[in-house]
Amino acid sequence: MNGQRAAAEPYTTRFETEVTAVDGKRVWLETTYFYAEGGGQPADRGRIGDVPVEDVQVVDGEHVHVLADPPSFKAGHRVMCSIDWSFRMYCMRAHTASHVLYGAGRHLLEDLGYGGFDIGEEKIRVDLETTTEIDDDVLIELDDLVNRAVWESRPVSWEDVQVADARERDEIAFNEATEEGAFSRGQVRVVTIGSKDDNGRTTNGSSNPWDVAACGGTHVRNTREIGPVTVLDRSNPGEGLTRVEFAVGPRAIERRAAEKRAALAAKQTLGADVGSISDALEETVERQDALEADKRTLEAELVERALEAADPVERDGERWLVTSVDGLEPEALGDAVREAPDASADVLAVVGETDYPFVVIRSNEAVDAGALVDYLTAEFGGGGGGSSSFAQAGGFDCSADAILEALADGR
Repeated sequence: MNGQRAAAEPYTTRFETEVTAVDGKRVWLETTYFYAEGGGQPADRGRIGDVPVEDVQVVDGEHVHVLADPPSFKAGHRVMCSIDWSFRMYCMRAHTASHVLYGAGRHLLEDLGYGGFDIGEEKIRVDLETTTEIDDDVLIELDDLVNRAVWESRPVSWEDVQVADARERDEIAFNEATEEGAFSRGQVRVVTIGSKDDNGRTTNGSSNPWDVAACGGTHVRNTREIGPVTVLDRSNPGEGLTRVEFAVGPRAIERRAAEKRAALAAKQTLGADVGSISDALEETVERQDALEADKRTLEAELVERALEAADPVERDGERWLVTSVDGLEPEALGDAVREAPDASADVLAVVGETDYPFVVIRSNEAVDAGALVDYLTAEFGGGGGGSSSFAQAGGFDCSADAILEALADGR
């Protein structure tokens, strides 16, 4: 038998065996069906005797069981062991689902390679090497194919194969860095998710299987045992890698429910059926963009009219236009002044007010706009900054009229 007993007999969760050694909280057993952490799969939970198992690791080829407390039993004693079936089954479902996901990737992605895998409490991640960009549409297609493969009740099997023979089979996914536990004494443990025959029935046959991979983990016997799967998101953990995250079981159901609630809320808000939400949302965004563009045009016109109505002031050979505009936020007023067409004035200074008075100054650089802002903040408090040609300030400890007067009088 290649690999761990747990992987070969994943449905075994109770067994009796002899204790071969005890060192504090660490225990060695003659025979064990506890899965030791490896290949991205966490260690099994459970009990040896009446003591909880906190961790299981393979050290020098042997399983070391780390208990919550030093046990009362000693070497030579026989103990009853129990594995937490709920957690074991979660890992079996999650691990098999990762193979189904990789199989879906075989149908959708170019130059596919396996980069890693990890089972977490809330979600599972698979790192894929591919030249295909995994965007939202591809993510949805992966989700669709995974759940179809689950629904099709494809058989899952595992066997030991000579490593040399396995390497000649192009369909087997290898990653010796993460699947070290699958290799032993010239053999490799190969997990196969079966294909469908011409009548739509599934089979373990080698003809066109869904996925074949070197793997030392625990798996269910049939994809239908995986249950609901929801692809959650993707990210880029490193160059050439795309990390796809998914959930199984209750977490997958919760995510589906959240997505359903969001879709129904969008349906009600947009007044469209679920199938048309995307088009309706696109139209809404386009209308919003058009309204924003109209708003910016009106803001620019408001500032332009205010500048046209202002009486110019000659100061040290420079022509100043100083005015005020109500109802605009600082950013909007700044954009409007920056783009104002009045190039005949050397200095444009516009005062506005929201929760506090603020000022926007544009200059031809003969007059330093930044220096003007520094003067105003030194005189009236607040803060601001900018360049010699454009500067803004706000939060003054005075009224907008006081700022306007200071600029108009040249103080």
